[in-house]
Amino acid sequence: MKNRFYYLTCVMTFLLAAVSCNTDNGDGKGFVSVNNGHFERNGKPYYFVGTNFWYGAILASEGQGGNRERLARELDYMKEMGIDNLRILVGSDGERGVTTKVEPTLQVEPGVYNDTIFDGLDYLLMEMGKRDMVAVLYLNNSWEWSGGYGFYLQHAGEGKAPRPDEDGYPAFMQFVTKFASNEKAHQLFYQYVKDVIGRTNRYTGKKYVDDPAIMSWQIGNEPRAFAKEALPDFEKWLAEASALIRSLDPNHLISIGSEGAWGCEEDFDVYEHICADKNVDYCNIHLWPYNWGWARPDSLVEDLQKSCDNTKDYIDRHIAICQKLNKPLVMEEFGYPRDGFKFDKATTTVGRDGFYRFVFSLVGDNAEQGGCFAGCNFWGWGGFANPTHEQWMVGDDYTGDPAQEAQGLNSVFATDTSTLHVVKREVERMAKIGTQK
Repeated sequence: MKNRFYYLTCVMTFLLAAVSCNTDNGDGKGFVSVNNGHFERNGKPYYFVGTNFWYGAILASEGQGGNRERLARELDYMKEMGIDNLRILVGSDGERGVTTKVEPTLQVEPGVYNDTIFDGLDYLLMEMGKRDMVAVLYLNNSWEWSGGYGFYLQHAGEGKAPRPDEDGYPAFMQFVTKFASNEKAHQLFYQYVKDVIGRTNRYTGKKYVDDPAIMSWQIGNEPRAFAKEALPDFEKWLAEASALIRSLDPNHLISIGSEGAWGCEEDFDVYEHICADKNVDYCNIHLWPYNWGWARPDSLVEDLQKSCDNTKDYIDRHIAICQKLNKPLVMEEFGYPRDGFKFDKATTTVGRDGFYRFVFSLVGDNAEQGGCFAGCNFWGWGGFANPTHEQWMVGDDYTGDPAQEAQGLNSVFATDTSTLHVVKREVERMAKIGTQK
C-alpha cells in the first residue's frame, strides 16, 4: 500500500509539473490558446486591443538603434493604457545601408546572424513577460522594408531584388512573384525559422517554445503570391511553413499574417483555403483605406464615410469565412494618415480618430455578440519618438512607420491624446467583454 501510494504520488507530481510546463511554465502566466473558435488565456476569454511595435527587438538591443530606457518607458505606457498585445518583427534581413530598409539587420546572410538583435529580442520578451504582455512575432515579409522575399530570392540565385524606390513597385512585385515556387528560397527561410524558434532566452533561461510571452508565430508580414498563377504554389508554401512551425513548437499559436483577400489576389476562396489549414489557429486581416484608394490624401476627412463603408463590407466578408472555419479573427493592421496627409506630430488626427472609432465599434460589437472578431492591433506605435527627418535615417528615432514610409504618417505618438482616448475606451470595453464571457 505504501509503495502504491508512493507511486501514485510520483505520477501526480510528474503530471502536475507537465501541466505547469505546458500552460504557464510555473510563473502563473498562461499561453494564449484557441477553444471553440475563441481565444483563451489562463482559462478566461481573451479579447484585446493591441498595436504594432515592429522595432521592439532593435530598441531592446544594446547596439545601434538600441535604447532600453525608452523601451521600458514605452512598455510601461502601453501597459498602463491596457495595450498588452504587440505585433513585432523578429528581425530584418540583408545588407545594411540601403535606403528604405530597416536596420540594423538580424540576418546578414542566410544563417549568419547579428547576435546583438537576437539579444534584443531576448531582452524584449523578458521585459514583456514581466508586464504580462504577449508578442506576435512575424518571421518573414513580402515587402522590401525588412528584406524577406527579396533577400531569400537573391540568395537562391535569382539575382538582385529591385528596389521599389528606385525601380518602382511593379518591377519589385514581378520579381518577388518567384518566391511562391522557389524551393531553394523556401529552404533558406525554413532554416531561419528553425534557428529562431529553437532559441533559448539568455536572460530568462526559457526556451522560446516554453515562453508564454509569445502569443503566436506568424509566417510573415502580408505574405502574397503577387500573381494569380502563383496562388497554388503560394498555398502550398504556407501549408509547409505552418506545418514546420507546428513540428517545432506545439505550445504557441500559428497565424499567417495575411491582409485577407486583398493579399490573395482578391480571391476570397484562396483566403479561406489558407486559413482552413489545420496548423493555422486563427485568421488575420489588414486594412489600409489610403493605400487601397478609398481615401484621397487631400480629402481624408471627407472620404472617411466611404472608407468606413468599404471597411465594413471587407470585414463582414472575412467574418463570414472565419465563422465557417470556427476560428478567431484579428485585424492586426489598420491605419489612417494624419489630417492633410501631413507628418508633423502637431498635425490633427480627426480622420484617423473617426476611422479608429469605427473599426473599434465593429470589433467590440461582434465580440459582445459572441462572434469570432476577437482583437485588433492598430498601426503603429510611435510612442515617445521624435522624428527628425521625413525619410528615416540612421540615428533617427524609430516610429511606427518603417523606413520606406514618411515618418509620422501612420504613427500614434504619446502626444496624440485624442487618438489615445479612442484607444483607451476600446481597451476598457474589450476588457469588460472578457470578464462577462
